[in-house]
Amino acid sequence: MQSEIAEVEKTLRTYFDGLYEGDAKKLGEAFHPLSHLYSVGADGTAADLPRTDWLKAVESRPSAKSKGDERRDRIVSIDFSGPTTAFAKVECQLPPRYFTDYLTLLKIDGRWQVIAKAFHTVTK
Repeated sequence: MQSEIAEVEKTLRTYFDGLYEGDAKKLGEAFHPLSHLYSVGADGTAADLPRTDWLKAVESRPSAKSKGDERRDRIVSIDFSGPTTAFAKVECQLPPRYFTDYLTLLKIDGRWQVIAKAFHTVTK
């Protein structure tokens, strides 16, 4: 089980690196091509963002790293429900936005990837 935890952590670190660096390639490695991001929109309804649209948005904005923003991310918890499914709660930031992410991961072709991200954002 320790090796599975390490492999999920590796995927999460790739996610954190890609997010901070604004690197769509790294984010694409961490997120499955069919993945989606979910949140509650400004109007109170469910917002569904496909991976491809999210990666385009990442590419079009300056990265936190390029702006010299402090990097602060952490894995809060990882839970496994079987040999190919895991759930992670993580925290990260792109100031002035601070995120709590709930990531569902699947082990496909021997590699852990995020298949869904549900998140909450606080702007400070």
